[in-house]
Amino acid sequence: MTNTLHRYGSPEGLRDDFVVFAIPTKANREGSLPKLKAFLEIAAKHGPVNMGGGGKGGFHRPSARLTPLVHWRERAAVTPAEVIEGCESPGTVAAVFDDIEKVKRLLAELRQRDLGMSINVSGLTEDARSAAEAAGLTRHSVEYSLGFPFGETDRMPDRRTLELATMCGHSMVAFGLVQKLCQLVREGRRTPTEAARCLARFCSCGVFNTARAERLLADARDGG
Repeated sequence: MTNTLHRYGSPEGLRDDFVVFAIPTKANREGSLPKLKAFLEIAAKHGPVNMGGGGKGGFHRPSARLTPLVHWRERAAVTPAEVIEGCESPGTVAAVFDDIEKVKRLLAELRQRDLGMSINVSGLTEDARSAAEAAGLTRHSVEYSLGFPFGETDRMPDRRTLELATMCGHSMVAFGLVQKLCQLVREGRRTPTEAARCLARFCSCGVFNTARAERLLADARDGG
């Protein structure tokens, strides 16, 4: 799952960012929907900060009302049960965590349940390895991101913008929106929580880490 490999940040800045996927294969896709929903039900017990499936978004979703103010208004988050209910066909589902200990407990329970789905942990490689080992699992493959070292990197936005925007691997969180929200947070016109939830609404896979976003936005407000 390459789209979550490019989350920008230092190793220390990524220690509260883990995405766990369940993915059916071509061989077992048929009839896999109940198992994918079971994965989400198990994940929900371990305190995810976001969860998504079916391309319908995560806990915080956009509105069909296309007005200039719609994304600034406070709206209730979608519940885990609603996310699960919204999965109507087989596909990739995911849960986002801000604590490696939660990931370890999730993997341990998934091993016991043996759903037959491919499980992918996206995060720092050593943390992913330790989580698998704690659950009694041996990872069979690793995929790396080389980061952004090539091309005209001088045209890229600043570090804080990249850290926030790349939490949507499909680039649905615009750099300009991130910069605007950082400015509003610095001015005290939005809280880090409000700004993080606004950004999360544009990630249709539900893999945007709102807990990490709140921390980054608070750092931006405090001059970090």
